[in-house]
Amino acid sequence: MFQFAFMRYALVALLLLTPLLALLGTMAVNQKMAFFSDALGHSALAGVGLGVLLGIGNELVSLLVFGIFWALLISRINQTARTSADTIISVFSSTGIAVGLLILSRAGNFSRYSALLVGDVLSIRVEDLWFLGAALVIGLILWGWMYNRLLLTALSAPLAGSRGIPTRLTENLFVCLVAVAVMLSIRWVGVLLINALLILPAAAGRNLSGNARQHALWSVGIGLVSGVGGLCLAYVMDTGVGAAVVLCAAVCYFLSLIPAKIGKRPSE
Repeated sequence: MFQFAFMRYALVALLLLTPLLALLGTMAVNQKMAFFSDALGHSALAGVGLGVLLGIGNELVSLLVFGIFWALLISRINQTARTSADTIISVFSSTGIAVGLLILSRAGNFSRYSALLVGDVLSIRVEDLWFLGAALVIGLILWGWMYNRLLLTALSAPLAGSRGIPTRLTENLFVCLVAVAVMLSIRWVGVLLINALLILPAAAGRNLSGNARQHALWSVGIGLVSGVGGLCLAYVMDTGVGAAVVLCAAVCYFLSLIPAKIGKRPSE
């Protein structure tokens, strides 16, 4: 299967993409923001639509700019509003996809952008791999810097502040990092699947881990297995790669429930 250049490019892309999404997923799971990436994924349609209206030729630029703006707006309202986080995220998710569909479906032209819904990692180019490689390196550096800070902020923001942690800056950096990762991935994973690929490996890793280090390692391992396994499965079954990768991640999650269930005491 790897005699074809596009299959080799897709493999490298998944090896770069899945670890980054898995690591960010660990923080999203710990922050109880599993639907945050879903809202960002849906906002991709709005980003592309606004880029079309403003005449921005580079689709990636409009995705990144709008994604970061949308993420910071969600974070700001979440910090100040009295409404629960899941409600706010649901509102933004619905608004993002509605704005995108409204703009992109004018005159029946949505078929031109329907590929964004499911993605196509087989269409990746060499220059795209450089972007993903840079995103992985920067993401690893920022993840290492903010993980403990973000975890303490999630437990108690006043306590984190008393330890000299810039809580608002840490949270904003996290949402921006997620936004960049989602927007870089959306063209190859798709709006409908990006949230699953971000959350499933982290959720499965959490079931199998006993501490934060194990959580990160399990999540990355499951993400890599899902990426490579999904690519092979898609080749054998002649089906979409994104769906196959997510299906492999879902299988890993359900398998992770078995040891978690066995290890659970009857009194719990």
